[in-house]
Amino acid sequence: MVKICLIGSSGKLGHMITSAVSARTDCEIIAGVDLNPVKYSDFTVYKALAEMPEVPDVVIDFSSPRSLDEMLAYCQTNGVPLVAATTGYTPEQVEKIKAASTRIPIFFTANMSLGINLLSELAKKAAAFLGDGFDVEIVERHHNQKVDAPSGTALMLADSINEARGERYNYVYDRHSVRKKRDPDEIGIHSVRGGTIVGDHEIIFAGRDEVITLSHSAYSKEVFAVGAVNAGIFLKEKAPGLYTMKDLLESK
Repeated sequence: MVKICLIGSSGKLGHMITSAVSARTDCEIIAGVDLNPVKYSDFTVYKALAEMPEVPDVVIDFSSPRSLDEMLAYCQTNGVPLVAATTGYTPEQVEKIKAASTRIPIFFTANMSLGINLLSELAKKAAAFLGDGFDVEIVERHHNQKVDAPSGTALMLADSINEARGERYNYVYDRHSVRKKRDPDEIGIHSVRGGTIVGDHEIIFAGRDEVITLSHSAYSKEVFAVGAVNAGIFLKEKAPGLYTMKDLLESK
């Protein structure tokens, strides 16, 4: 039985993770942590990790980047694996996560969805196969409450394509600010915010007289909750290191 501490337990995704865990027999949530400690299940919710009387087997975080320093300090001090499922980390915070992964196992990916990670692999293959003859553009759409843009997932997809093409691309986010023809060595990344869109990502490979489009749509945040729980169970008893959805899929 994997004992989970859930950070951000009072939020919408916290509730979804609680529901996902309740349907399983191989894990349980022993405590929640939230600045708004609302008790809605049979576990106690604390305002800080240090208040928990029991050390969990894994910490799953779906709160905000502001929690990172406290979370990394707790997990490293107690040797607890971490699922860092929050988005919007700065490059400096990502470096902190990578540094901490030399001491504890950390599961870190821009998107917990199985489908998105499949899309990333397909994008790599398409970029390698299509070569120089196709321009690449990425469009991501999210709800009007999302504060970071572009999405971490859009950047993850761009990085996958860039890796497949030998790190040749530059990323362009604001095309209206420069009046010139499109550079072939760039990936355009575009953000749309509106309504209650959970998450849509579209990769456009535009060639001469033909266009290939790869896309993924999430209709519920539950797909992210299920992925985070699977990641938490996967991390138990793993050696220190930085793990991704690819590692989880290859372990099956």
